[in-house]
Amino acid sequence: MPKIRQPAVAGLFYPADAIQLRRMVQGFLREAHGGEGTAPKAIIAPHAGYIYSGPVAAAAYARLAPLRGVVTRVVLLGPSHRVGFLGLASSSADFFRTPLGDIPLDRGAIAGLDGLPQIHALDEAHAMEHSLEVHLPFLQEVLGDFNLVPLVVGDAAPREVEEVLEHLWGGPETLIVISSDLSHYHDYATAQSLDHATAQAIEQLRYQDLHSEGACGRNPVRGLLLAAQHFGLKADTVDLRNSGDTAGPRDSVVGYGAWLFQ
Repeated sequence: MPKIRQPAVAGLFYPADAIQLRRMVQGFLREAHGGEGTAPKAIIAPHAGYIYSGPVAAAAYARLAPLRGVVTRVVLLGPSHRVGFLGLASSSADFFRTPLGDIPLDRGAIAGLDGLPQIHALDEAHAMEHSLEVHLPFLQEVLGDFNLVPLVVGDAAPREVEEVLEHLWGGPETLIVISSDLSHYHDYATAQSLDHATAQAIEQLRYQDLHSEGACGRNPVRGLLLAAQHFGLKADTVDLRNSGDTAGPRDSVVGYGAWLFQ
């Protein structure tokens, strides 16, 4: 029997009902618009509850529409919120399940990482991790069918993450998705200042300037910025807001940003 990871955050971060979830995702994508230009090789998008971060995530996901039928594999990296460990955690599952259906894992690609010392099979890290799961319905709606390589990033150096990304980089069939929110629980003006500085560091691929206060997913983001330098990619900010702009008060906000790498 295939091993299926059941949805852990449905009903908390997004609707558990498939029809309601699809309508919500489609609504965010319609409001975001696709825009012009070349489809990206990689994106950074946030991972909070949909009412807070969904509009910002959609700003990146709407740009992926031209990749439907082209991308057959998504490499998804996000930070660990609940389990502490060194390196990056892979999953032993065969499928990840969301209310929109099952997504097959690329077991061959995951097995190909076994020789890297920073990779560990650690299902505990995936069991309740929302930083990956919130992206899946967006990917299902925009791309349709694809295989998934999900990796939760713990205490990992930028070059350790970069090495993994280079192993999985592939060609146009592979999309890289990095999950990260930005500053946490500052007043609105302070958050704007901190998040603007983080956006500048990302746009300039300055991985050294990303810190824990600026991005909770700094470890996977740093690795992507190094890989972007290696492959000659350019980063563009397509949205930069916070929960005070979307669905919350402004005295204590969480920052969100969306970036394309082309």
